[in-house]
Amino acid sequence: MTQTISRRTALGSGLAAGAALAMPGIARAADQTIRIGVLTDMAGTYAFLTGEGSVLATQFAIDDFHKQHPEIKVELLSADMQLKPDVALAIAGDWYDNKGVDLLMDLPLSSAAIAVGEMAKAKDKLAIFTGAASSILTGERCGPNHLHWSYDTWGVPHAIVAASVKDGGDSWYFVTADYAYGQQLARDSASFVTAAGGTVLGEARYPFPNTTDFSAFLLQAKASGAKVIGLANGGVDSNNCIKQAAEFGIMASGTKVVGVGLLVNNIPAIGLQAAQGVRLAEPYYWDMNDGTRAFGRRFQAGMKTGAMPNSAQGGQYSATMHYLKAVVAMGPEKAKESGRAAIAQMKAIPIQDAIFGSSTIREDGRVIHPMYLFEAKAPAESKEEWDVLKLKATIPADQAFRPLAEDKCPMLHA
Repeated sequence: MTQTISRRTALGSGLAAGAALAMPGIARAADQTIRIGVLTDMAGTYAFLTGEGSVLATQFAIDDFHKQHPEIKVELLSADMQLKPDVALAIAGDWYDNKGVDLLMDLPLSSAAIAVGEMAKAKDKLAIFTGAASSILTGERCGPNHLHWSYDTWGVPHAIVAASVKDGGDSWYFVTADYAYGQQLARDSASFVTAAGGTVLGEARYPFPNTTDFSAFLLQAKASGAKVIGLANGGVDSNNCIKQAAEFGIMASGTKVVGVGLLVNNIPAIGLQAAQGVRLAEPYYWDMNDGTRAFGRRFQAGMKTGAMPNSAQGGQYSATMHYLKAVVAMGPEKAKESGRAAIAQMKAIPIQDAIFGSSTIREDGRVIHPMYLFEAKAPAESKEEWDVLKLKATIPADQAFRPLAEDKCPMLHA
């Protein structure tokens, strides 16, 4: 199992921090170093959407926090979960039990996030999901020890689908990644299609991961006669679907292709020639205002690829900073004692940052902020590589995520 551990952020005595890691059980009780583990995808389908960028954004937050509070030691660990739930659970268990990790983050695989959320509850640790997207994490599988930070499979399609139906796309066919995230994304999207007066003509599910040829699924969707092909997937899969749809002339024939799991990183990878007009929704875009641009340029300078951040990576910064503010308020010892107590403290402090602006943490663990509907620019409209989106609509925070009245979170009905 590959595990990369970064100790650049072990603030204070490096020897003390290293010794603390080696101490089992009671010996570590005196160690007040806060440890944050980023469990991510370093080489798979979602690597360019999370991966090194998620680790970098977390590092930025720790660096900025250290400038304000050098007296509190913070250490960053990172590992590749390989998009395998069993690998994710093995690393998470080791981190919580043996490495003294207090907060586990990212988890760009919803099935793994669900399991890690249960583990955090059993051990009274803390998990914050920024890469995982399934809305079930604050629905049926909500819990007192995890939060869902950036976006989810309710908020993203809610921002996209109604506008697409209103524009005439009233019949849909879904191409779906066959696992928890894709299935939930398709279900949530389909509910918005019907709520807006449209119809869902069918769905083609493909094996995830390791599918690269989507021709059969796309042609099946095209043959249905649907006006819109909804891609209930993400990462490289979305890129390949859109590229192959363009090659088959699907968009040129008048059929709309909507990537309900797209993030900004997908657009340069696809290319504006193929992606122009494609709609996506995120709660963060680097070119929104001075604050988002400052973070975007800083992130871009730190990435070997020169990539801009998406809202999952921005969420890593936002969530890490807010957690560390809670650590200051309650003290490192109490923060390490209980993940539930840390969440209670996080809820008591206003969230304000350059990533999402003002946010709140709801009773079900959903972090609430505005969502934005974007459209990919035409090549002639773009002034630089990452100037790829134009704002079409803003969904206010109180409308951007699933209403509590429709929530199935057991904590709300206990």
